[in-house]
Amino acid sequence: MKLFILSIACLLSSVQSFQVVAPPLAETTFSQRSSSSNSALFSTTTPAADVVVEKKGELLERDRYIASNRFTVRPGREAKFEKRWADRSSRLASLDGFRYFQLMRRVSLDDEANSGIDPLSSTDPFGNYVSFTIWHQKKHFNAWRAGDAFREAHGGTSLFAFVTTMVSSAMVLTGAPKPAFYDGLLQQSVIPESVPETVDGWRSVQADGTNILPAESFVAMNQFFVPMENAVAFEERWAGRTSKLKECDGFVSFTMLRRDVKAKGHGIKPMGEEEPTYTSCTVWKDRASFDGWRNSMAFKEAHGEKKSSGGEEKKEKPSGPPLWSKPPVPVFFEGTLVISSQEGA
Repeated sequence: MKLFILSIACLLSSVQSFQVVAPPLAETTFSQRSSSSNSALFSTTTPAADVVVEKKGELLERDRYIASNRFTVRPGREAKFEKRWADRSSRLASLDGFRYFQLMRRVSLDDEANSGIDPLSSTDPFGNYVSFTIWHQKKHFNAWRAGDAFREAHGGTSLFAFVTTMVSSAMVLTGAPKPAFYDGLLQQSVIPESVPETVDGWRSVQADGTNILPAESFVAMNQFFVPMENAVAFEERWAGRTSKLKECDGFVSFTMLRRDVKAKGHGIKPMGEEEPTYTSCTVWKDRASFDGWRNSMAFKEAHGEKKSSGGEEKKEKPSGPPLWSKPPVPVFFEGTLVISSQEGA
């Protein structure tokens, strides 16, 4: 009983993870790297007429703002957790500045689609589920978490609803959610041919609490542990990288996530050395699209492999020493409850 009460107290302390405690920051003009013929990983978030060239030696300006919350769901409670999300009250898609949302469950490349959670994810201190929301600007995110829509989505419309939400969370989660916020750099996305239907700003999906929801996207991430003194060089290397993602079948979006270490709020803890400072995030329509890209020439060129004059594949040497303190760590997710703006991510 004491353990249950402690769990409730822990969740109470974190329910306001996304609430504002500092005034919104002034938004800077989005960056734009002109789309020249060298196929570098340029941002495509603003019209070409609004070109802004970053000064060498400075961090890139953000193109998007990403809010995430990481959850550790108890074994066997995954379907119940997803049902809570499917049944929640939210008008996210109708809010100013909203671009994209998905609930992500961590999976293994060795498993088939919709087969469940990667067993190894239980050893990750940052959980096996992630809520992932892309906002056009940080000011739009700040407006959401300071408004009525935030309270509605988090059961804050009444004391009874709030307590019910907390009790339900304690039954399916281990520990409190761990929020993390990011500047979205080098944003690449395609305009979707169609978007999932929403009702009053949220998906209308039947969830039975017994079976996990169908996968609606596949997400490949690579976590980089880059010391601050190498941040500018790391971003410059990625900004000049060759990319043909937008030419690949099933590509949805790419974002380089730079951890917003200045984010404030209840439940937000200082970032530890065990957490990545940067994470590349590529969203695909499905696992088959990701596999197709991974086996393509576009993948090999992006990772420094080119054909020699004799026709054999040759791995190019890195242009410089590693900029991270330890090797990158790949992680993979299935996305469900996908919501997208008409413009895409």
